[in-house]
Amino acid sequence: MTKLEIPSLARHEKELSRELARNYNSQTMQKIFPKLTKKEVAIFRRLNTPRKIQDFLNKIPQNFERRGETCMSPRRILRENTAHCIEGALFASAVLWYHGKRPLLMHFVTIGKDQDHVVALFKENGLWGAISKTNHAVLRYRDPVYKTPRELAMSYFHEYFLPGGRKNMLGYTEPIDLSKIGTGGWIIDEKDLWKINDLLFHTPHKPVAPKAAMRRLRPADAVERKYSDITEWGK
Repeated sequence: MTKLEIPSLARHEKELSRELARNYNSQTMQKIFPKLTKKEVAIFRRLNTPRKIQDFLNKIPQNFERRGETCMSPRRILRENTAHCIEGALFASAVLWYHGKRPLLMHFVTIGKDQDHVVALFKENGLWGAISKTNHAVLRYRDPVYKTPRELAMSYFHEYFLPGGRKNMLGYTEPIDLSKIGTGGWIIDEKDLWKINDLLFHTPHKPVAPKAAMRRLRPADAVERKYSDITEWGK
């Protein structure tokens, strides 16, 4: 096959993928999303690309959990108009699912002094990207340019450090498919989704590097630490 034939094949595969997504979306609307309100459907339908989902999440104020810890469903996120990292990832995965993509999450585990992080994964043209809800200038959206989930995960490594500069990302999960845990009732659940939260924590994590290598890490520079202090939403 010549190089000139590749774009034509790519267009054919793209058109086929869109048709499959439309058919799948029809099924999910009936089986997985039967109880969405008209307003929720309108929002989900409008957010038909990862970029649009990320832009939407960026406009939602950060959830600082002033009234206690939460793990809200997508329905509650829309109603409360606030979200933190796992909540944003759950929302993004639900919208991706609505549009025929698998609802995939990746969980990062850190040294106990820091907070873990969760992103929603997506795949375009065979490459991986991530949607991320964070209040900082780091650990944000990833364009789909990564060949493997590990390659994507490692793109977060150098951004993940404690205030003193110690790099503290210890491991990451393989993609966790939320379509395998039920029919999607979690999308409209009025209770906190602690079972999904626990699933992420108890899923095996792959180490980012051998322990010997982790002991020799260079701390983040002062300018990096200053950059990471920039926040999007004030408390």
